[in-house]
Amino acid sequence: MDSYGDRGADSGGESPEPGPDQREQVAFGAGQGQESGFRESESRASEPRASEPCETGPTESGPRGGIAALSLPYQIVAAVALSVIGLVACGQLVMVFLHVAPSNTMTKQHGEAVDDWIYPEFEQNWKLFAPNPLQQNIAVHVRAEIAGPDGRRTTPWMSLSGEDGKAIRGSLLPSHVHQNELRRGWDFYQGSHDNENRAIGLRGQLSERYIRRIVMLRLGEHDYGGTVERIQVRSEVRSVAAPAWSEEKISTRPSYRVLPWWTVTAADLPAGTEGADK
Repeated sequence: MDSYGDRGADSGGESPEPGPDQREQVAFGAGQGQESGFRESESRASEPRASEPCETGPTESGPRGGIAALSLPYQIVAAVALSVIGLVACGQLVMVFLHVAPSNTMTKQHGEAVDDWIYPEFEQNWKLFAPNPLQQNIAVHVRAEIAGPDGRRTTPWMSLSGEDGKAIRGSLLPSHVHQNELRRGWDFYQGSHDNENRAIGLRGQLSERYIRRIVMLRLGEHDYGGTVERIQVRSEVRSVAAPAWSEEKISTRPSYRVLPWWTVTAADLPAGTEGADK
């Protein structure tokens, strides 16, 4: 039999083999140690060293866009083109401002150059700050010569502007035709004719045809029992009366501009009609 001392000596020289339970514990502990050591090594590797620079972005630059992507000659051409466009745009703004601004030193000295730039492509029909508000009431009248079964007769003067006013007054959504067609047409005629009602260039002839067609369109809404063969147009101008608190004296008597008689032709009739019988 072996003594306790012999077994103690044997145990001191060689460790006893672990059992199954001990083997699992040893393996689990070893795995934890390896895993913790691996995590520590990863965290240390991810931390930047003091001696090494910290890089936060990609080392390679991406593709360039816009003008920068062009070669140097094309960049120069693009820059020159953009500069020219910018200068033209600034010049256009300055010219339009001088055109619509009240009369001043610049417009008096360079008014002809401004008009050459503005007309006819960039014409403006408004004025900055409304320096000259309209102080007159202008009405357009017409009368017609009718050929009927009883012979020829001339109708009384009819106010086309008055009919437009009745159509606008009290309407929540008035038609632009009633508001602007006749008014703008008459302004067009006045601006393209002299005081003797002679047309100034092609615009004068165009404005005359425009007025004749408007008049025939309006006369077509009435039944005169015959054929409209001739028409005559006039304007009635009355100055706006001064307010009651003003001491200014303004005459409100009407003044008339009467145009010559016009013979109605097929070109004056509304589209789709075969005659002027009404």
